[in-house]
Amino acid sequence: MDKKRHIANKIDNLLKMFPVVAIIGPRQCGKSTLARQLRPKWRYYDLESPDDYQLLSDDPGAFFALHKTHLIIDEAQQYPELFRVLRGVIDADRKLKGRFILTGSSSPKIIKEITESLAGRIATVEMWPFTQGEFCEKENSELYNLMTTSHTLAKDFCHLSPVIKPEQSAQVWFKGGFPEPLIESELHPDFLRQWQENFVANYIARDIRTLFPKLKLHNFRRFLTLLAQFSGHQLNMSDIARTLEISVSTVKDYLDIIHQTFLWRNLPPYTKNALKKVQKAKKGFFRDQGLLHYFLKIKDLDQLLLHPVAGFSFESFVTEEIIRGLQTTMATGLEFNYYRTIDKSEVDLIIEGDFGVIPIEIKLSSTIKRHSLHGLKNFIKDSQCAFGILINRSKRVELITNRIVQIPVHFL
Repeated sequence: MDKKRHIANKIDNLLKMFPVVAIIGPRQCGKSTLARQLRPKWRYYDLESPDDYQLLSDDPGAFFALHKTHLIIDEAQQYPELFRVLRGVIDADRKLKGRFILTGSSSPKIIKEITESLAGRIATVEMWPFTQGEFCEKENSELYNLMTTSHTLAKDFCHLSPVIKPEQSAQVWFKGGFPEPLIESELHPDFLRQWQENFVANYIARDIRTLFPKLKLHNFRRFLTLLAQFSGHQLNMSDIARTLEISVSTVKDYLDIIHQTFLWRNLPPYTKNALKKVQKAKKGFFRDQGLLHYFLKIKDLDQLLLHPVAGFSFESFVTEEIIRGLQTTMATGLEFNYYRTIDKSEVDLIIEGDFGVIPIEIKLSSTIKRHSLHGLKNFIKDSQCAFGILINRSKRVELITNRIVQIPVHFL
């Protein structure tokens, strides 16, 4: 399971710049494994271990007097006081970099503590399950360096090579990227469903019960199952609330919870096009498509390809792959949105950064229907973008127009 993670180089670079790096993300995505791979000689403490928790929490001042640097502290959100203690430890020798790695699974707690206690002293990176390239042990696609470089043109993508085989990409799309089930299911196919069932049960019984003790867990579980039908769509809060017989404000609270605990990604609308009236409804999707397919009881790839959700699931898979790929770079100020106008002109993903604005259209098919690129062409024209990208299941990179390049999904 110790495969190389593409974010590793970024964390190494950040440790040269900051005293602390926090790696946050969902449970069982490989945070602890990566931290120990990066710094195998550092002392490791897991705050979900009663002994380690007691050792640190009984007298944190004495603990850090003995261990001033080179520590990995796992599941740091379990001891919120840690962040305030670390502030004093860091400020005692502010110029010393690369002292601590923290990991955390419960975003609402750890982000609040980082923001309040360690601002300016810590770099935070988001970890995720495997990308398709990581699972197949391939280097990160050159695509992401091209996307984050100023003055890139559509024709510059034409030299890209495949990262993996199309059938490998399809399997990661269907199964999701969590390391353990993805690897183990190659030998034991039934393990995937067993793992997913236990992951969801533990997520609700452990994380959600701990973070939100007053939440009605039965309603929350029903919400997750129903939401699977809306993944990748614009969300009608009233329809969801009516079906579950709960209030719209409760639906909004639930969406916020699953976004903050890394199960779901809210994708805001892009509203900066002054030439068009845009729709501002919320849109979002399950970040791991394997979990989506579990909730929808889709049992194999053939069933998925015939399922009405296939196009939406593929779009979400590609969106998440691209976001994860870009987050491995040193690009800052990244924003991710979707775009849809009142007259139904739409673009699946809009990426904004220091390099400009990049519109991306995502299609499950392997062939191009020219009229399906109408929204992409309009956006490029309205926003004066240098280029736009079409991601699909075609065989090769190809210029569709002088400003639109087709890139197959297995090149990501």
